[in-house]
Amino acid sequence: MATRVIPRKILKGPRYNTSTKPLNTVHPPLTPVITPPAIFEKPPKAPAEAALAMDDGERLFASVSTGRLLRSAAVLHATAVGPMVDMGMWVMRSPLFQSGLRRDLVMYTTRETFFSHFCAGEDAVTASKSIGALNDAGLRGMLVYGVEDAHDNEGCDRNLIGFLETVTVSKSLPPASVSFIIVKITAICPMALLERVSDLLRWLQKDPSFVLPWKQDSLPIFAETSPLYHTQKRPELLTPEEESDLQLANQRLLQLCQTCEEANMPLLVDAEHTTVQPAIDYFTYAAAIKHNKGSNPIVFGTLQTYLKDAKDRLLLTTKAAEKMGVPMGFKLVRGAYMSTERKLAESFGNASPIHNTIQDTHNCFNDCASFMLEKVANGPDSVVLATHNIESGKLAVAKAHELGVGKVKNKLEFAQLYGMSEALSYGLSNAGFQVSKYMPFGPVEMVMPYLLRRAEENRGLLAASGFDRQLMRKELGRRLKAAVF
Repeated sequence: MATRVIPRKILKGPRYNTSTKPLNTVHPPLTPVITPPAIFEKPPKAPAEAALAMDDGERLFASVSTGRLLRSAAVLHATAVGPMVDMGMWVMRSPLFQSGLRRDLVMYTTRETFFSHFCAGEDAVTASKSIGALNDAGLRGMLVYGVEDAHDNEGCDRNLIGFLETVTVSKSLPPASVSFIIVKITAICPMALLERVSDLLRWLQKDPSFVLPWKQDSLPIFAETSPLYHTQKRPELLTPEEESDLQLANQRLLQLCQTCEEANMPLLVDAEHTTVQPAIDYFTYAAAIKHNKGSNPIVFGTLQTYLKDAKDRLLLTTKAAEKMGVPMGFKLVRGAYMSTERKLAESFGNASPIHNTIQDTHNCFNDCASFMLEKVANGPDSVVLATHNIESGKLAVAKAHELGVGKVKNKLEFAQLYGMSEALSYGLSNAGFQVSKYMPFGPVEMVMPYLLRRAEENRGLLAASGFDRQLMRKELGRRLKAAVF
């Protein structure tokens, strides 16, 4: 079944241009077997004016209207209640609510609450207004064409049109208001083919004599610590039809990369679960070799630091890219497929690829962030630190100031989901850094799978939104007092 795509008319209307360029870092040569120093253990004290101030709700939410603040507080409170999230997901999936008046009621309620809070709008015009409001508040937007996985070439071709028109829309907006265009490889290459390619790449890692005639120049995808249990036996080579489909997928990504390069608009490739991530990394690195030149990467990959092998892979990939003279851009995230990954590993009788404790995940994110900040400080690489963790934000701010990596170098970007961690976003912006919000857009019924997936993947994040909710309540109380007295 083909993935639904936003009609062209939806994508016409806004004005947008992007000039995202993360910041500069230097790092002493590291090999995959050397663990990078724990640079974040004793961060230097940042200058007072650069400190990440998170306790002044009046200053943090100065650009947020009281109406929006009220809605945000209400939605975050609702999503922090586990049973309420469960009930909402059941209602949106239930056949009882798929037609007639019930469906209309569900769509209206979703549109006015969760959709309007977590998404930029139903079309490009609305999305551009949302980005304009963010820009007025000192933030930028990562424009996310809200389409899910595709399963055939027809769906992939339609999705490509949507991504290309999103770039066109972005160019018509004010310069630098959009930091990145986001692409999901699963939307421009059939899922079954990504699984096949991932299997073949894993087997090549196990047996270097294995020949893949279609394979392009790429960068290291696996480390010695990477799990390969997904592929239990030697897979069959791609059929001629599959090779043809792979070529079509390569052409789609090539066209999107060229369009972004012409628009000076960085393209950020989202990560997925480990079943298909090897193929996604292969596509990303092959594209980076072709398009990343000079000191401004066009193609960015995503590294999920909740995976035990994340740091080893980062070291391998950046070292290989440096030897080839290819500037790299990475978005660092923690990860969102914890339950899926653990169940899959268990089904094969293997240990989970996810870190054993949340602190191990925090340490891995912080170590990778420190490493990339050093790469950025004295080199052509760039980094997006996508985190909702306040402590990681503080550590990164301290490290960035120690290295002299700031807004002026335009090679570092912080990022949070639209509608989440508002205090951290505004705090980082007030400290002088570039901050983006990950902003999906599209008709409610099309973005619904995205909303459901986010609700499932980010249960812990939603439940842990207490800091924002507390600050919002405090600020709302202050405004009420000011209005009454």
